[in-house]
Amino acid sequence: MPPTTSGIGVGAPVLAFDVGGTDIKSALFDAEGSALGLRRTPTPLLGDDPATALIEELARLADELRVQHPDVVPEALGFVVPGIVDADAGIGVFASNLGWRDAPLRALAAERIGLPVAFDHDVRSASWAEHELGGARAHDDVVVLIIGTGIAGAILVGGQPYTAGGYAGEIGHSPIADGPECACGARGCLEAIASAGAIARRYAAATGETPAGAKDVIARAQAGDGVAERVWNEALDALTLSLAQLTAIFAPEAVVIGGGLSRAGGALFDELRTRLAARLSFHRIPELIPAQLEGNAGLLGAALRARELT
Repeated sequence: MPPTTSGIGVGAPVLAFDVGGTDIKSALFDAEGSALGLRRTPTPLLGDDPATALIEELARLADELRVQHPDVVPEALGFVVPGIVDADAGIGVFASNLGWRDAPLRALAAERIGLPVAFDHDVRSASWAEHELGGARAHDDVVVLIIGTGIAGAILVGGQPYTAGGYAGEIGHSPIADGPECACGARGCLEAIASAGAIARRYAAATGETPAGAKDVIARAQAGDGVAERVWNEALDALTLSLAQLTAIFAPEAVVIGGGLSRAGGALFDELRTRLAARLSFHRIPELIPAQLEGNAGLLGAALRARELT
């Protein structure tokens, strides 16, 4: 991943890391906000003590960035992880794909790397970046929905993330039907019907053919494939129901949608706008906005949060 001149604006230099189950994005942001040394590296096997092993990997990456850019001295560090995250307490409550429970990740990072540390959930951090730099700039009451292999979400109320100890925003695991069974162990989760991964799996299960992802299923639906039409229609209905529930309860001004499925364009956004308007009555219909920052949103959010400590 090459360095980029776009970034987070003028401020203190900071280190930022976006940790995923597959890879870690890392960068050193300079005083102009440019991301130096921006790259992806594989997430290592974390072993029996995953929290400590992760912090050791972040320390190694931080050292490399400092050596590569000796004239840029970071004043803080921000990092984000998936799973259930209590950002206020600095605790990684649970991450199934990374292996920790109730891990004091912020304290471990601060002790090992020797900088003030901002710690948060990856999608919540991405939502903050979208609010500050991207598609949600004009709104303070916002839902951010990332629809890819799964469905992740975050909620901003009055311009601030609503966290509820790390449990808020699990929109992908909100129940919208009696089935199918979700990988989380519950039944009828939105993710099990309307994620890009679920759309491809459900088509394959119904036909015995393996599509080239959700985009292929949508193309087949538009070409008149009856099974693809049904699978895509059910996904749209599930997303509409979820958005209708969020609108009735939370009344967001906007819903920012990112992830792989967002690249379906009008096939997704136009359909959701039409179906949501038909489903609701007196409610304030939220503006549906494509995410602007996409793959680097979590990293940018981590850097923004780190700067708040300086």
